[in-house]
Amino acid sequence: MSTSESPELTSAPRVSPRGITGRETPEQLLETAFPAFVGRQLRTAWQLMRRCAEGEHTVFLTLSGAMTPAGLHRSCIVPMVQAGFVDVLTTTGANLYHDAHRVIGHAIREINPDAGDRALREARIIRIYDLGFDESVLLDTDRLFAKLLQRPEFQRTMTTAEMHRELGRCMHELELEIGVDQPCLLSACYQAGVPIFVGAPQDGSIFLNVVKLRALLGDTFKFRLDPSADVHAMAAIQWAAQQKGQTAVWILGGGVPKNYTLQGEPTLSQIFELDARGFDVDVQFCVDPVDNGALSSCPAGEGHTWGKVSAECVEHSSVYVHTDVTAVLPWVVHALFAHCPPRTPRRWLDRMDADIAALDADIAAQRDRLISELTT
Repeated sequence: MSTSESPELTSAPRVSPRGITGRETPEQLLETAFPAFVGRQLRTAWQLMRRCAEGEHTVFLTLSGAMTPAGLHRSCIVPMVQAGFVDVLTTTGANLYHDAHRVIGHAIREINPDAGDRALREARIIRIYDLGFDESVLLDTDRLFAKLLQRPEFQRTMTTAEMHRELGRCMHELELEIGVDQPCLLSACYQAGVPIFVGAPQDGSIFLNVVKLRALLGDTFKFRLDPSADVHAMAAIQWAAQQKGQTAVWILGGGVPKNYTLQGEPTLSQIFELDARGFDVDVQFCVDPVDNGALSSCPAGEGHTWGKVSAECVEHSSVYVHTDVTAVLPWVVHALFAHCPPRTPRRWLDRMDADIAALDADIAAQRDRLISELTT
C-alpha cells in the first residue's frame, strides 16, 4: 500500500538503523545507531567535533565539575591536547589542583557513594560522589603548590594563563624528575602551547595557598592576579582566531568555565564595539535542564542573543547534548582518534602577547570615540 508524504518529510533522513553485530567501530555506531533523542544529540556532537578536528577550527574547550578526579583528563582531555585537537582550555582551578594528586604519588579510589559521610569524615576520607581519597592527599598537594608559588618566576602580577604556564613548566620538570606514564593537564598544555584560563581562581585550593602565603609572608610574597588583563587576554586570542578562520567552543559541563570563554565575544562586540561574529561551532554536554535560566544550560540560540555565537552556528553548527559528559565523551574521543589524524598544535600560548598587542592596536584606532562615550 502506498502512502504520500509531504516534501518536508521525504527530504528528511529515514530512521532505519541496522542491527548491531558487535563488529562496528565506535565511529560506525555513532553514525548509524543513534537516530533520535539524546542519541541523536550525541551523533550531531560527534559530527561537529569531527568537522573541527578535520578542519582548521581554533577549538576552545571548557571543563567544569570534577573531571580530573574522575580521570576524564587522562582518558580524553590530555590525549586531545597532545593531538592538537584543543587550542585553548578554560577550567576550574579544582580540576588542575586534583590532577596534581597523582603526580606526587597519591591515588583516587572508587568508593560507595552511600558508605556514610560521617564515618568517612571520622576516617579522614574525602568524597567526591563515588570517588575517595585520604585527607593527607590534600595536605601534600597544598605543600606542593605553596612551594611552587614561592619560586621567583611567580613574584609578579600575571594573568591566569601566565600563572598556569609557569605551573605547567614546574609540573613538567617534576614529571621529568620522577618519571610518569602520562603528563598531567598543566604539563600537557604547557608542552603543547595551550593557554589555560581559570575564570574564578579564588574558588579553588591552588588559590587558597596564595591566601596562605599572603597571610604568612606579607608583601615579600609578590604574586598577584590581574582579572582585567585576564579577560583582555582571552578576548585577544578569540579576536586573533576569528581573523585566521573558524572558531569552535566545546563545553564539557557548564559553570564559570563556559561563560568565561563565551564572554570573550561580547567583550569584543559590545564593550570594544569591534565586528566580532561569535563562535562558529558550539557543542555542549551537560545534565542541566534548559528551562531555569541557568547559564550552565544556556543553549546556543540564547547565547546568540548576547553575541556569543554566530547566527550560522545556531542554524547549522550547534548542539546541546543532555547527558553526563563522563558517560559519553570517551566514545566520541575514540571515534575522533580513529577518524582524524593529529593536528599540528597552534601554540596560542606562545603568541598570546602578540595577540594582545594586535587587539590593543584595533582598540586604539577608535579610542577617542570610546572615551567620548564614557564621558558624555
